[in-house]
Parts: sequence; structure tokens; C-alpha cells
Amino acid sequence: MNASADVQDRDALLRAAMSLRSQRRAAEALKVLDQLETRYPSFSRLFQERGHCHVELRNAPAAIAALEHAVRLSPTLPASWDMLEQLYRLTGDTARAAAAAQHLAVLRHLPPEVVVANCLLVDGDLDPAAEVMGEFLRKDPGNVGGLRLLARIRLEAGAAEAAEGMLRKALQRAPWDDAVRYDLVMALLKQEKFALARGEADRLIAHDPSHRDYLKQYGLACIGLGDYEPAIDLYARLLAAPDISGTEVADLRFWRANALKTVGRLPEAIADYRASLAARPDYGVAWFSLANLKTYRFSEDDIARMRAAQGRPDTQEMDRIYLSFALGKAFEDLGDYETSWRFYETGAAVRRRTSTDRPEIAEACAARLRSVFTGAYFAERAGWGADDPAPIFILGLPRSGSTLIEQILASHSQVEGTQELTEIDRMVCECTGRDPDCYLPLDIDALSGLSAADAKALGRRFLDETRVYRRLGRPYFIDKMPNNFWHVGFIHLILPNARIIDIRREPMSCGFSNLKQLYSGANQEFSYGVESFARRYRTYLDVMRTWDEVLPGRVLRVAYEDVVEDLETGVRRILDHCGLPFEAQCLAFHTTQRSVRTPSSEQVRQPIGRQGVDQWRHYAPWLAPLREALGDAVTRYRD
Repeated sequence: MNASADVQDRDALLRAAMSLRSQRRAAEALKVLDQLETRYPSFSRLFQERGHCHVELRNAPAAIAALEHAVRLSPTLPASWDMLEQLYRLTGDTARAAAAAQHLAVLRHLPPEVVVANCLLVDGDLDPAAEVMGEFLRKDPGNVGGLRLLARIRLEAGAAEAAEGMLRKALQRAPWDDAVRYDLVMALLKQEKFALARGEADRLIAHDPSHRDYLKQYGLACIGLGDYEPAIDLYARLLAAPDISGTEVADLRFWRANALKTVGRLPEAIADYRASLAARPDYGVAWFSLANLKTYRFSEDDIARMRAAQGRPDTQEMDRIYLSFALGKAFEDLGDYETSWRFYETGAAVRRRTSTDRPEIAEACAARLRSVFTGAYFAERAGWGADDPAPIFILGLPRSGSTLIEQILASHSQVEGTQELTEIDRMVCECTGRDPDCYLPLDIDALSGLSAADAKALGRRFLDETRVYRRLGRPYFIDKMPNNFWHVGFIHLILPNARIIDIRREPMSCGFSNLKQLYSGANQEFSYGVESFARRYRTYLDVMRTWDEVLPGRVLRVAYEDVVEDLETGVRRILDHCGLPFEAQCLAFHTTQRSVRTPSSEQVRQPIGRQGVDQWRHYAPWLAPLREALGDAVTRYRD
């Protein structure tokens, strides 16, 4: 069911309950609302309607409980506050009656459009909320509260750039408004503009140095910039405060563990993950993060606790997904591959329900790249771009070995490893627009309109924006964003002297590694189904073939399996491509101390082995559909 149909179904059930109540059939209406709650447990207006029903049935305690739940979910429900005031007075609770009356008075002083839009936002009705606020701002375009609310709506809808623009406009009118600035920090973090976010968070902290939310956003910005030690210390400071809730302890311990893991302080990271789980035993992402270390082994008690948490009916869906993938890894380590696969498959199936991946969009994008980026296109633009040779791009599909190649290169005295940088993708999509479902470039033809001056400016901008990630002063640095395989033509246009490496992994091995991996947010949504992964792998091969044809020799292809089989030959070939002299430390890459953010962080801190090459064969009985869906990709990936 799509989102629009889902909302229509939800609202139809609410209207049915309201109709039954109007017919004085409140008991029947409550049954409909019970059905509604099982599917939409955070829908504030269903609880308000439940309060109405209990008032009809003269059950004041039940009505109060329902209405209190409604205003916890959505504090801007005037009818709920109105009924609560009356019910509190009827039951003799004058203090709460006065508080409810005060809430109601505040709401009555707000513009009605703001109240309505807030309610719609809380219930996830983003388009109607945006329409209400859009109309309000047409009458009062400089209203700071209205701009902030519309920005929050846009941010919730995934339009962080639009939200940023509205918040900056609001700050022009009210530069002292810290609530607006706080929302701006969140909009910048959503866009991964970490340096700007940290600057704005600094301004907030200057006003209120102990504000916990400001400090947390500052910590997130530091982590985004790869500056982990300040974040580790900051989270420890926040944890030292008295009387913090178990939920906050769980979150802070989890965030601190992630940072500790990234910088290689593994025992401390594991201790913090365990402390997070002590505070919240069903915290699925903490269980999954232990599994995602790849080297951690769960005890029998751990497995029992995870299975118990997964089986509880009140466990949140996202926790259930994380637990499924963690249990998949736990049983994989025990050699119980059938049970392991069942958990991986279950987690992926639930995650797939909310996926917006559309393989046909990716395939159309690949075809459009081929039609725009021709040999003639590049011949006419020879010599364009910024000539700095500093960037080294490592790209390909996720779980193909890019972290291994990065670690090898970052072990060289002239190369700095950074992280998966988002600047190239952001610049491309600024030029072309972005598909709202798959996040791929929309109007690739727009790249034909770039001038020589544009290309040079974009190259310079990339170098300027990524300077914040370079702390070692080395002449070369790595951007290992896998999805940059879509953008090789753009990279060549704006950075003609950058080195580009395509790390490619055998498709069955790559496929299995993706199918058992849970990614954060909306990243790599093609990985949650056999057919969608197979289609993306074939599309990736088509895109890379395009670059090989129109830019022959521009991209070095490295087979993951070849590096595993003969490390020194592979390392020398990579270094030669980058114009770097051989250094023996690149062979001892696992001893290099640096921050590594990806799921392979602990694997690349171990000597190289064949585990990643052969692992999928344990699951061969369940991977036959993958081989079939891959078609000729199982052989042509070597072409």
C-alpha cells in the first residue's frame, strides 16, 4: 500500500469511529479505534476520539487517560485540552484543570493555521500541513514562527535544503531566536553540511553552555567531520549528569560506543554498547552494532535476550529489524546457517516494506549517462576542471572491499584516508535535481550545460569543502563513497587529474554480503531483496562499462579476490596507478591506526584472509534465486 492510500485508509477508519459515536454507538466506535491503534499507534487524533467516546459512555478515568495520551503525542490539540480541563474539574483535580486551561489559552492565542498545521505534522500528514502553512505565509511571508514550522514540515518530508532556506530567512528577521537556529543545525546535519552545523551549534552553546540538546547536536557535527575524540569526551560529560533517564543513557552510551569503535578503541566500545543495552535491553540498534563489528561473538545468554526482545509484541518495528540482522550474525557464527538465513531474510523482508528503491529508475539513469557522456562530450571538454591531483576516489558497490583498498592506501605516508564524502553527489544533484525515491540524478542532460568556468569552480569547490576532513597535511586524500561510480564522468570533468579506483567483488559474494547487511537510514535500499540487488549489480556493470568505453584507462579496476590472493601484486598495482612509490607499510595495513567508519572497520584491522571470498558458499542452498537473477553478471563482471 502506498503512503497516500495508507493515510486514506487511516482516515476512513477514524471517520467510521466518529460516525458510530454520533449515532450513540460509542462502544462499537471504540472497537474500530482499537483496530486503528494496532496499525497507527502514534495517531494522536484516534486517542482524542477515544476520549470523546469515553465521555459519551460517562467513563471519566478512561477519557482522561485517552486524552492525556493524545496531548502527549500532539500538544496542539485544542479539543483535547478543552475536554481535559472539564474532566479534571469534574473529578476535583483543580491543579491539572488550571494547567489544561493554560495550555488551551496559549493555543487560542496562536494563529489557527499554526495550530492545525502542528497537529497535521505530528500525525505525519505532511502535504496538508505544508498547504496550510503555505497559505498562511502567503498572507504573512515574514512570520518567523510560520517559517520555522514550515521548515520543520519540509525537514520531516526529507527536503532539508528547502528547510535550510526557510530557517535562514527566519534568522534574518530574528537572529536571537535559538529555537530557529537549533532547527537550522538539524537541517544542516541532514544535508551532511557538518562544518556549517558545528559553527551554528557553537553559537548556540555560547548562549547556553549546558544545554544538553545543543551539546548533542555539536557532538553529531564533530562525528560527521571525523573529529571523534571531542565527541567521546562530550558524551562522557553528558553521562556524568545526575538524574538522566534510562533512554538517554542508552542513546549516549550507544553514540559514544560508535565513536570509540571508529577510532579503534574496541574494548571500550563494546563496554559502552553493553552499558547501552543494560539501560535499554530491547535496543535493537545496539545489539546490531555489536554484530556489525563482525569480530564480536554473542553468548548463549545474549542470543536468548535478543530472541526474547524480538518476540515481545511491544517491541518497535525498527528494533525488531535490527534484532533480526543481529540474530542472523549470531547464528552464522555458530554455523547454524539455515537459522541464520531465516533471520537475515526476515529482517530484510520487514525493511523492504518501507523501501523506496525502484530498479527501473536506476536503469534509466544508467542509460541516460550513456547518452550524455559520450567520447565527443569529453573530447570537447579536454583540459577543463581543477588540475589538482590530490583526490583519490575509491568506488563501486557497497560491501565490495572499498574499505580494504582505502586502508591500504591510507597506510602510505603520502595519503590520508578521510571517509565516505558526500560532496560529489551533492554537487551533481544541485546541477541535475534528485529523484525523490532513489536519490539519483534526475536531469542528467543539465550537465551538458556546464561551462569550462563552471567545471573549474566545481573542482575548486570540492577541494575547498573537503579540506576540513584533511588533518594530516598529506598531499593526497581518499574519498571512498561507493556510490560515486555513478559520477565518474562528472569527477573527470571537474577533477581531471584525480585518481579513480573501481573495486569489484564477485557478484554472489557481493550479493550475499549486501543481503545480510542492514544500512543506516535510506542508504542502499536495493540491498534488501534478491531481485533488486541483482538488477543494481547489473546496472553497476553497465555504468562502469560506459566509463571504460568513453574514458579508456581512466579508472583502475581492482578485483577484490585478486588482492586477497596476492596482496603485494595488488598493492603495487594500486600504488602505480596513483603514482606513488611502494611502501611496505601498505602490506601491513591492518596495523595502521586511523578512524574507520564503515561496517568493515574491524575487519581491516585484521590481516587479510579468504573469509570474505568464500563466506557465501555456506548459504548456497538459499542463494540459488540470486544466481538466477544475476544472469550473465556472474561471468561478465570480469570483462
